[in-house]
Amino acid sequence: MPARNNTAALPVAAGGGGLRLRWPLRRLFLKGTGDAQSESGLKRAHFREWRLPFWLLAPQLFILLLFFFIPSIRALIQAFQLTDPFGATTQWVGFQNFERLFRSGVYWSSAQVTLIFTIAQNVLALSLALLLAFASNHILRGRGAYRTVLLLPYAIAPAIAGIMLAFLFNPRVGPVAHMLQGLGFDWDPNRNSWHALALIVMAASWKHICYNYIFLVAALMSVPQSILESAYLDGAGPIQRFLRISLPMITPTLFFLIVINFVYGLFETFAIVDATTRGGPAGDLHPGLQGLSGRLRHARPRLLRRAIRRADGARAVSDLRAVPLRGASRELQRLGRR
Repeated sequence: MPARNNTAALPVAAGGGGLRLRWPLRRLFLKGTGDAQSESGLKRAHFREWRLPFWLLAPQLFILLLFFFIPSIRALIQAFQLTDPFGATTQWVGFQNFERLFRSGVYWSSAQVTLIFTIAQNVLALSLALLLAFASNHILRGRGAYRTVLLLPYAIAPAIAGIMLAFLFNPRVGPVAHMLQGLGFDWDPNRNSWHALALIVMAASWKHICYNYIFLVAALMSVPQSILESAYLDGAGPIQRFLRISLPMITPTLFFLIVINFVYGLFETFAIVDATTRGGPAGDLHPGLQGLSGRLRHARPRLLRRAIRRADGARAVSDLRAVPLRGASRELQRLGRR
């Protein structure tokens, strides 16, 4: 006995391409199918019980609680307290810590230098990355190798990058420093704080150019080629197409990179600064990086200079990085007893 056709009883409309449902029934049939699919999709996307998603999120929530929320809350509480060096006693002082901080000239000097450094690093890194992305986007042969070479500095540790730049720009043995001195430029980041600032800006920018380059290349590749080809047919050159078409279309990516570069300059460059200049000559760029020598320089400058002159009189006073602190500390103790 032949199988019974279920579609025989449904109203059909004749036409090319075989049998098809009439429009009202077809709409009702497709609507029911879509509801069933969406309902099944909702069942797959939602959990019936709350225990399973909780245990799936528990490891990540535990890590965030242990390494982010608890230290942040603890640091906020300690900002209103005064603790002895050994942590034995704690005293609640309220806003006295903030008052001392905002009255400190060292703090405002450090904030000013940090702001200048962050803005300079942001402008330099973004400008060079944008230029390299524009250049690599117009290379016809060896584009992949060119991009690979540009991405290599991202794999270098920040401390290693700082040591490399410090060697290249060393006023005694650095080849780049010798080149600058041969051109008549008296380059010495050990004695000139602005030279040290320029050095750490170059080191931090060189380390972060490749990060900006990755996003800018991806953004330039997402620009529709039809618009660029239309501009080419209208007679626009490569620079005009970049400035008038590509650059306005990648502004969201540029805004994202500006924010990331500010975060990088403010919070992730300590290793580069410490490895390159250790805070600059005598801690001018960042007194806290110099430790004892920086604090003594700001606290008792005359006594420290006398101690340094007696401990190492052949060296310049401004070059505290080269001064042996052991001899200076012994001389300070002897002068303090007097």
